[in-house]
Amino acid sequence: MTQAIPAPIPADATLDEIRTGLAPLIADNAGFDGWGRAALALAADRAGVDTDVATLAFAEGPVAMIDAWFAHVDQAMIAALPKEALAKDKIRARITRQVETRLGMLAPHRDALRRAQAVLAMPQNLPQAARLGWRSVDLMWRQAGDTATDYNHYTKRAILGAVYAATLACFVTDESEDWADTRAFLARRIDGIMRFEKAKAGFAARTEHLPSLSRFIGRLRYPAV
Repeated sequence: MTQAIPAPIPADATLDEIRTGLAPLIADNAGFDGWGRAALALAADRAGVDTDVATLAFAEGPVAMIDAWFAHVDQAMIAALPKEALAKDKIRARITRQVETRLGMLAPHRDALRRAQAVLAMPQNLPQAARLGWRSVDLMWRQAGDTATDYNHYTKRAILGAVYAATLACFVTDESEDWADTRAFLARRIDGIMRFEKAKAGFAARTEHLPSLSRFIGRLRYPAV
């Protein structure tokens, strides 16, 4: 599976539209030229965008380019796997299909992905890396139909974020046919998520009616009249 061909960038495009349009074109070059001026200039030339305007659109540098590319992958995944296409699957399959779809989209750009990981691993970029990872896994859970708003909202995303990051690390060095090693790695990690969610649900059910220490202390402080 390859990424969708980007739409032409209109002459009167906003900076946001330019970022969106150029992102996949920058990725086409980033594997060789890195996430920097050279890849950006080639992308701008290919799209017919003035280089100075393109530079302004990505004034924040390589992380902004990677951010736009990951956002492009997010939107491409939604287009390839809308919610209704996942509705009949179990949660395990919904998550697995989304991650594997993303891998297919990233496959032609594994060198660009490897370079992006190196950029995001720099200490000054770790907060942005965490934000981008959270954005993607939050999208996957929402596409899978998750509506949790309590602490489960955060635990699900934190666990999938770790799994997705580890899967990408495996993927960029995987030379097996059709990324069989990565798929097996992902399947094992998804099994771990499902076992954890099952155990968590069982614990919640067992403790639902147990006395609450916080409620007890609250009653001591604010006794009923």
